[in-house]
Amino acid sequence: MGWPARAGLGVCLAFSISGSVRAQEAAGPPGSAEASADAPGVPVFSVPTVEVQASPETEPSDSAQQRDPSGALTVIQTADFGGAARDTAEVLSTAPGVAVQDSGGYGQSKSLVVRGASSNGTLVLLDGIPLNGAGGIADLSRVPLAVVERFEVLRGGAGARYGSGGLGGVVNVVTRRPGAEAQVAGEATYGSWNTVRGWVSATGPVLEGEALLLLHGGRSTGDFPFRFDASPALPGDALVERRRANNDAKGAGGLLRVRHGLGEAWELDAMAELSADDRGLAGTAQNPLPDARQGGGRVAASLRLSGERGPVRGSVRTWFRGDRIELSGGPLVTQGRQVLRLGGGEVEARTLLGERHGVSALLSVSAEDVTRAEGAPEGDSRPGWWRASAMVMDEISLAGERLSLAPSMRVERAGPYTLLSPKVGATVRLPEGFELRANVGQAHRAPSFQELYVRQGLLLPNPSLRPERVLSTDAAVVHRTERSLASVGGFYSLYEDLIAYELYPPFSAKPYNFASARAVGLEAEGEWRPFPWVAGAFSYTLLVSRNLRDDPRYYLKELPYRPRHKLSARASGGPRWLTGRVEVATQASQFINRTEEAVLPGRTFLHAGLSSTFGRFPELTVSLELKNLLDAQAEDLDGYPLPGRFAAVTVAASFGGPSRASSKGARTNTR
Repeated sequence: MGWPARAGLGVCLAFSISGSVRAQEAAGPPGSAEASADAPGVPVFSVPTVEVQASPETEPSDSAQQRDPSGALTVIQTADFGGAARDTAEVLSTAPGVAVQDSGGYGQSKSLVVRGASSNGTLVLLDGIPLNGAGGIADLSRVPLAVVERFEVLRGGAGARYGSGGLGGVVNVVTRRPGAEAQVAGEATYGSWNTVRGWVSATGPVLEGEALLLLHGGRSTGDFPFRFDASPALPGDALVERRRANNDAKGAGGLLRVRHGLGEAWELDAMAELSADDRGLAGTAQNPLPDARQGGGRVAASLRLSGERGPVRGSVRTWFRGDRIELSGGPLVTQGRQVLRLGGGEVEARTLLGERHGVSALLSVSAEDVTRAEGAPEGDSRPGWWRASAMVMDEISLAGERLSLAPSMRVERAGPYTLLSPKVGATVRLPEGFELRANVGQAHRAPSFQELYVRQGLLLPNPSLRPERVLSTDAAVVHRTERSLASVGGFYSLYEDLIAYELYPPFSAKPYNFASARAVGLEAEGEWRPFPWVAGAFSYTLLVSRNLRDDPRYYLKELPYRPRHKLSARASGGPRWLTGRVEVATQASQFINRTEEAVLPGRTFLHAGLSSTFGRFPELTVSLELKNLLDAQAEDLDGYPLPGRFAAVTVAASFGGPSRASSKGARTNTR
């Protein structure tokens, strides 16, 4: 089937299916756990939000709820993890459909797999600024949790609303917003292997506006012990204990965010983020690297003007991001410095047409370039290209607002590639608190600069790559009450021209397009609050992937690095002055090659903690956290040993303004 025919098929599919549920968040109704979270003596414990109504009028046009009102959306408030000594990847892994690919402990590389898409097929944004690097992969270890207010996790093909790269989904990292009241707050954590993390912030009114300044930093030696099999060919031999070397990491940075009202209908929001990090690249247990290092830095900035004029709500936004990665030590071929620059702007607007239609439109233009290119056209050592896209969406309300349809279409030009991404979704509201959600659409990812032109270490470029695409559909049923929430749904994704790295003799790897692959799965999550002082939450993902390449060695084999089962469950209870929590995170075994001959064992981690909060103004919280309580021995994707049992103490304080505890569980999406 030719490309025009396949594109036409995607359009027909996208506009032939209806039925969906609005995956939105809002504050709970009176008497619910959310509404009572501010009461003294009530522990705060929240699950990522899945299905709660919110008023569209209070939502900014670039929020995930507005951009994809029928999508499978989970919103995670980071305040719910206060004192739990988690990083960004660990928090995101609690969402259904999301699996983390990790390369060690604190400060080491971490990326996401969403609904079976590769890490480069999950688009990660910082307040709307793309964070995916030159290889198309966003390293979550470079996103400090201290700067994050919430995560918006949109699962499923998101090309219609977010453009190239959102094959498996989109994660929008929403940074902390300024407050109208003056407040100074901070948090410090000390744990095993000399791990130190902390942040301090100040917020309040400035020059008739509001401002937030936050500074953060952390380090860890990472020299944890592990058990090693020195003679894997001899069964039954004793394991020896070793200590990981060259596994340290450190980083620091800051966030400045300013909001200023322009009359009653307009607002100006400016954000600047700066960070730097350095870490050892320890290699694998079998082949350690004693001196390989990676240093990096990022500067990001955005300026957004939003408001209303007559019946139209909209925004104008510009943004810039620069990333630097420098490799030293280790093999000579891995050394070098690489800089990626991106910048762009967009205009987005929404208006009501009559009583049944809410029309949204977006125009976007951006440019990017990267250094150290190999194989670029005409020998250009710093290739770059422009991106331009146009999107339109219509929200149609039918049957007395019990049915909402949301068809959308995006046309994008990414360098030499023209991409078409249609999508349609719907919300069906049923009696007794039930809702249905369904979506079908098409998304694309243009090859990244690294895959096309950049040689990074042993990864070779391939200038002849074609864009990959996915046809995806999902459906779910949701039930909610004042004290509970349950959601069960399934999804199907068909990938074509999938980009994957293959061995390129003698020692390198090179990306190629493969015919097709599919991923089918089940997602379930729930929350239960039987009493104001007890809460529980869980999420479960079943993922079955198949390689449809014609080569008989791989046909119908599972895709590597896709665990079939993943479970996350949490519970908490107790008064404000002594709240206990426990969490279980389980991930099944997974294949690490396409012939299903090499297997990475599954793992189960048990975490527990205690927190005690005193006072209101000021407020002081002391927490004790035990991670991997049973000292389970696990490995990362390359057989790298993951940390064992970890203990940490956290002290947090706030002076002035509303307390952090009183803001936990608040599920509004206004900024």
